[in-house]
Amino acid sequence: MRRLTSLDLVRVAVLVVGLLCVATGVLPWREAVADLGRVGPLLVFLTAVIVFAELVKEADVFDVLAARLAIAGRGRYWALFALCVAFAALITMFLNLDTTAVLLTPVLLALAARTDIPALPLAMTTIWLANTASLLLPVSNLTNLLAEGRLALSTHGFAARMWAPQAAALAVTALLLWIFFWRRGARDTPDGYHPPPPAPVRDPALFWTAAAVCVVFVAAVLAGAPIAAVAVAAAAALVAAFAWRDRSKLTWGLVPWQLVAFVVGLFLVVPALSRYGLDDLTRALAGDGGYRTAAAGAGLANVVNNLPAYYAGERVIPPGGRDDLLALLIGVNAGSVITPWASVATLLWFETCRRHGVRVRPMTFLVTGACLAVAAVAAAVAALSLTAG
Repeated sequence: MRRLTSLDLVRVAVLVVGLLCVATGVLPWREAVADLGRVGPLLVFLTAVIVFAELVKEADVFDVLAARLAIAGRGRYWALFALCVAFAALITMFLNLDTTAVLLTPVLLALAARTDIPALPLAMTTIWLANTASLLLPVSNLTNLLAEGRLALSTHGFAARMWAPQAAALAVTALLLWIFFWRRGARDTPDGYHPPPPAPVRDPALFWTAAAVCVVFVAAVLAGAPIAAVAVAAAAALVAAFAWRDRSKLTWGLVPWQLVAFVVGLFLVVPALSRYGLDDLTRALAGDGGYRTAAAGAGLANVVNNLPAYYAGERVIPPGGRDDLLALLIGVNAGSVITPWASVATLLWFETCRRHGVRVRPMTFLVTGACLAVAAVAAAVAALSLTAG
């Protein structure tokens, strides 16, 4: 059994504090039940999509794709950079930002070791795009799923409103990734790298089954099917495939119980804080929408995490303020790149980097992240305003 890490203990502590808020009456139990009823379907989705993505990784799909990207780059850093940015962005958009942070990061770090590519540029590509590429679809981020009901937008409607902010955020992210981490002066390595051999596939049947399920999952999301149901169906299909081919991979470790505990705790603690001044503070910071609302969301996300920041911001936005709510989403998603706790994905990413021996200097992360947050949020809000109907 895996030992509990300090991050696991923090997640459990947040849940304990939340339960104490309910037990002591700081948060009335009726309000707690209502909040958990709202977040329940999101937890079903989160659990299912992480199990699904973990089994996709175990079927070698990510490893094969990453190796193919490096081969397609033909030893040219600029080509590999473009391919990695596109790969991380697509994984985030269609499989959730936590998948990019938790599952794609070790894949790309392993690729770095096989090709003599510096690990830090690849690691920073995954975490920055895990956050800034999570604007396009409801499935991309739990905050988007929280907002979906309030916005009353279909998957297509959400994408139609957010494609321009997403494109702007991606452009800024790619530019700053190149400037800070990928250009030759930043990485201090030669211009070329050694393309790896194709990644081996341990079980072709599992590989092709997982690849097919991925295609169906993406198609169903784009078709507007209920996201939680699609994720559960995809996870069930791969569980059945592994039960047939390799039962050793089907362990309780696939279930992200620590993450579920953390999210439940957040949705008990934050409503309690909202009753004792957080609403007033958020209302004063958010102002009258647009850039100010996005900046308030980004600021709160980097102080308390993006999920409670969205929840707190949503409470003070009046009904009918759709563009204000979208600006808030831009802030809490694209702006949560400064502190290690700004998003759950970032917390998980730091733990993954630590396990793989990749050193990320805190000041480098903070300063470059602040530059990205300011530029990406501003560009995305500008795009949102320019495309307002």
